Amino acid sequence: MNVEGALMEARAGDAAMRAARVSAIAGKYADPVDVEGRFPREAVEAMRAEKLLSIQIPTDLGGEGASITEIAELCSILGQTCAASAMVFAMHQIKLSSLVEHGAGSDWHRDFMRRIAKEQLLLASATSERGIGGNLRTSICALKFEGDTCFLEKDATAISYGAHADAILTTSRSHAEAASSNQVLTVFLRDQYRLERTIEWNALGMRGTCSDGFLFKGEALAAQILPKPFAEIAAQSMLASSHLLWSGVWYGIAADAVARAQAFVRDAARKSPGTPPGALRLAEVSSQLQMVKSNIVRGLKIYEEARADPDRLSSITFAVAMNNVKIASSEMILPIINHAMLICGILGYQNGTPYSLGRHLRDAHSAQLMISDERILGNTATMLLVHKQDTSLLG
Repeated sequence: MNVEGALMEARAGDAAMRAARVSAIAGKYADPVDVEGRFPREAVEAMRAEKLLSIQIPTDLGGEGASITEIAELCSILGQTCAASAMVFAMHQIKLSSLVEHGAGSDWHRDFMRRIAKEQLLLASATSERGIGGNLRTSICALKFEGDTCFLEKDATAISYGAHADAILTTSRSHAEAASSNQVLTVFLRDQYRLERTIEWNALGMRGTCSDGFLFKGEALAAQILPKPFAEIAAQSMLASSHLLWSGVWYGIAADAVARAQAFVRDAARKSPGTPPGALRLAEVSSQLQMVKSNIVRGLKIYEEARADPDRLSSITFAVAMNNVKIASSEMILPIINHAMLICGILGYQNGTPYSLGRHLRDAHSAQLMISDERILGNTATMLLVHKQDTSLLG
């Protein structure tokens, strides 16, 4: 291993230890966060204390320059104890990737990244909007300008942990006359916007993400608009980082479910000789979990190899690969958790046991809905009409 590789491995190990400390705190409060549907404030404060919120920011701006692969591992570690905390971390890092990948040429955004690193600011996202049917690449709202100041009013159907964020990155049309697909992404700081709650988040799972709907009203400097069109930001970083980091969270949920099933089988084996009930099912679910892991690892490798090439990031081949990562991850974790529950039986079904899996199952149901699998499959189908499927094991 060369010096650079050794340094990267040491950094990743240090980050994993810090994430493990955060995960222990997140796990302590995971059940009350879920039951009360409240923001996982203890876990987020621990992320700040461990300086994980700035880990992706380049070193020259005060961060650690962590890769998406390293961050996906941290998402998995957090996901094994509290999926809501892990998802907050993942969504923050997804927004941060837009700044890191597309804001480096802007003085304002470079200074903002320095401030994130210094103050450990939490970023939220306002990309949803009433009336667009979940289509990320369409906006109804538009920026209005007066000199160097821009104004925005947006009816957002969900801003995850919006009431707890230090800044919100918001999509909109670039100006009042722009087409619905002519979008920009703008950073609004906490003292630059007001939120009026319109929808209360009371969901089946991921309850701690507090994804309320808000009427957003903001005023900012025009310099806070990211310099690249949102179409490029979405294609080259946001969608890929979303699919990969969300998958890291979902893998963490599934991995903990399998770990609980394994503990159940081991406990049964101690009590009676021979092959305990559930042992064969455990072997089967272990192979399913490995398939999810392989899918994510391959997706991360594709992304890391493509990062330096904007044309490759914008290609159909890349988009199809990232879509397939998301679809496979989101669809495979539910059968895995169901399998684990069959192994654990009534003790997995009950709340409050060492083998309880109800929260895992409810949180996992969000996976197919966060950017609907139906929408992603439709987009992939359209691309495959004009593009040959990649069938190589090496490419």
